[in-house]
Amino acid sequence: MKFVDKALARRLESAEEMPQVDCARMLQKLRPKIGAAFEPFCGGHVIFALTAADLDRLEAFYRSHGAPAQLDLCPLTDPSVLELVSKRRYALAELNNVLYCPLSSPMMADVPPDVSIRRGTPEEAALFSQIVSHCFFDKTAPPDGFADMLAPLFALPEGMTYLASVSEKPVAAAAGRIIPEHRIFALFGAGTLPEFRNRGIQTALLRTRLKAAAQAGCEYAVVITRGGTISERNCLRLGFRIAYSKATVIKHWDSA
Repeated sequence: MKFVDKALARRLESAEEMPQVDCARMLQKLRPKIGAAFEPFCGGHVIFALTAADLDRLEAFYRSHGAPAQLDLCPLTDPSVLELVSKRRYALAELNNVLYCPLSSPMMADVPPDVSIRRGTPEEAALFSQIVSHCFFDKTAPPDGFADMLAPLFALPEGMTYLASVSEKPVAAAAGRIIPEHRIFALFGAGTLPEFRNRGIQTALLRTRLKAAAQAGCEYAVVITRGGTISERNCLRLGFRIAYSKATVIKHWDSA
């Protein structure tokens, strides 16, 4: 098992960094009224050393867009950052696990006999987002506009999308993004309609994406998950390991 140092953590964090940058760029084109924006910051998404001036800049960026300030803290974060966010009353928003898998050889993409998997197209972004939004809200109707919010994730020029169908009915979706500068493959945007779960469809979609990533020359696949989820268990069964857990902290301006 490879030791996860700061250099590797920087590469793993690009799996969350770059799809978000891509999404913001797409929203600037497709829905300019939202005011989506992004800026290079401290060498990227991961922050190992952060000064008070850096944090001032981060807070000014979010505040100028009418949004709470937030940043991710992993175990390799410099201790001075923890002191800074504590003094400024940041609160814990969520905890996630960062999982990675070496891609030394292509993986067999076993597909259940009644399932077909194919590459998606940017023109099918609405279909993909509808499937995934129903997976988020399998017991209630998705909020108005939720599918529209997800759609840019499946229309990224740099993205790789896959659609699974049963009897020609689209029932599951999944996506990924090659980050060539880090030889990382980011996995995201996966979901299966409730009535088609427990058939091995997501495992097949995961294997399909890992095979494509290995063939593209990526060294690692990376996924960010909540602990204890079905998605995490699927990944662990296929050879993923938890690199570290990280916290997202957030600051609302009424608490300043």
